[in-house]
Amino acid sequence: MRVKLYRKDTIEQFGQNHDNARIHCDNFISSIEYADWAAPLDITQTIKGNLLGNASDRVVFDLGGNGRNAFRVICKYVFRPYKSRVYLYVLWIDSNEEYNKLTNQQKLTVWDY
Repeated sequence: MRVKLYRKDTIEQFGQNHDNARIHCDNFISSIEYADWAAPLDITQTIKGNLLGNASDRVVFDLGGNGRNAFRVICKYVFRPYKSRVYLYVLWIDSNEEYNKLTNQQKLTVWDY
């Protein structure tokens, strides 16, 4: 199923505001535009990331690896097979360091956008 990314502008703006994130944000958006997912496990096979577990509908994407040029994006996903669509909502984006400050509960509840 094709993926519809909501709050794409959030990713674009973050890339514009953080020079070392721009290429990673652009690559993320391009990967989403061509993604074709049938189940949640397909998400992490397209883009490096992890499903957050605990029966949540969230995934954290790893943009840029680890270290200084690493960023994380938390998204909510909704599969709608009857529409042949997956909806992906950007909830949070920041550096790897800021992501590491979030508690497990915050990762499951944060919704900044």
